[in-house]
Amino acid sequence: MRYLFEEYAFDAGRRELHRGADRISVTPKVFDLLDYLIRNRERVVGKDELIDAIWQGRCVSDAAVTTRLNSARCAIGDSGEEQRLIRTLPRRGFRFVGQVRETLAAEGAAAADGGAETPKPALSLPDKPSIAVLPFANLCPDPAQDYFADGMVEEIISGLSRSKSLFVIARHSTLAYKGRAIDVKQIGQELGVRYVLEGSVRKAGNRVRIAGQLIDAATGLNLWTDRFDSEIEDLFDLQDRLTSSVIGAISPQLERAEIERARRQPTDNLQAYDYYLRAFASFFKFTEEASIEAIELAKTAREIDPEFARAYALGARCYVLRNVFDWITDEAHERSEAARLARRAVELDRNDPSVLAMAGHALAQVLGEVEEGESHLTRAIKLDPNLVIARHWSGWGQLWLGRGDAAVEQFSIALRLNPLHPHGSCNAQTGLAYAYFLAGRNEDALSCAASAVSLIPIFPPAQFILAACHAALGHVEEARRICADAIKLSPNKRIANYTSRMRRPQDAEKLTQALRVAGMPE
Repeated sequence: MRYLFEEYAFDAGRRELHRGADRISVTPKVFDLLDYLIRNRERVVGKDELIDAIWQGRCVSDAAVTTRLNSARCAIGDSGEEQRLIRTLPRRGFRFVGQVRETLAAEGAAAADGGAETPKPALSLPDKPSIAVLPFANLCPDPAQDYFADGMVEEIISGLSRSKSLFVIARHSTLAYKGRAIDVKQIGQELGVRYVLEGSVRKAGNRVRIAGQLIDAATGLNLWTDRFDSEIEDLFDLQDRLTSSVIGAISPQLERAEIERARRQPTDNLQAYDYYLRAFASFFKFTEEASIEAIELAKTAREIDPEFARAYALGARCYVLRNVFDWITDEAHERSEAARLARRAVELDRNDPSVLAMAGHALAQVLGEVEEGESHLTRAIKLDPNLVIARHWSGWGQLWLGRGDAAVEQFSIALRLNPLHPHGSCNAQTGLAYAYFLAGRNEDALSCAASAVSLIPIFPPAQFILAACHAALGHVEEARRICADAIKLSPNKRIANYTSRMRRPQDAEKLTQALRVAGMPE
């Protein structure tokens, strides 16, 4: 991934920083610091989090952090006085505030003048109509209503995804374009899609207006433009009307059944839905504190509407996040809650692919009920082949069931559906690393694991498979260093956390042996 800002090009994959055609030399720690701040530019990064991510929890003085921060600013023409790109927020942390454009890194590409290189086409078009829904502009007077505009996009993508005649890019990849001047043709090339939908949301009092325009990314021609007004109580009907109009504009020959499949109302209660959107936004902050906030918000949504299936499923998904990142404080309680919420969600709606995917993953990841979880994930994919979370989690299910080739297929599809999102790409690369490792393809596994760690340095599954790969290749010292750093971040993780779901004894034994060499506790 390359990040372009001002006259700079920051290439995370090649670990290079360019200003125009000139390469700027930076130390590894300064590069890592820049990388982490740029990837997390949508929020403030606390000092302790930065130390955990860059120094893996080692004891680091404030002076050392300040020195690296000043070096990072100097490398990109910033300063502590100006703080044009990296801002310090007293008693809160740091944030990268520059305007960034993300592009897929072309092999051997050099930075163009001004860092404004036009990326070359990286992805071919699928064999059916393909679309990306860009983040809608929030025209509400209150900027805090961004979550509402983002939620509308999520629902529109969900509706479009249910049309099996369409290929729909996941929301997290299109978020890369939020708040930026957009070249629609370039977006079509970077995401490999024929159509782009952009729009806006205005919420004022009891009224909502959603405006949209559908553009042919190959020609730049506007194919369809419309706006939809309604009372807030009719919000779901408004979403359905927009979704149906887009499907009809893309491919008029699509059967009416495809359009009807896109029409689903998650709840009749708008207040419950609003709390669900807030919980969803908190979940994707990917912090321990925000995960607790998301659990409480989802709980409030369920209390308002006790039959809101997605609110139960999202609650279960929060416990998955806490399980993966070693944030669990009461294992028995969290396992029990994950099971209760996941199974209740499926009881309430067996035909919502998002519900099935979130519940299925919780059952497999937190409870170890891999077969039950995978059955829900398989049905979710059948209902919505574009649902990227189902592809990701089915990949893990297939991996644990010993079906390596099927796992690779699911992770590869997930990467194609969601090519620009760091967390999604990290998860898929991590899954591929495990699949290749179990297949004896250690070099391929190492490459995927290294890519995953470069995307999200604090993702425990990626850290431990990277250590296992080095151990399998005889790089014992490096394996032990990586494993020791990972244990500092996730001190409660044991080998069984990564082998207990594996149904083939030979898979569990292979991973166990490598992690033992790396020094992971039993």
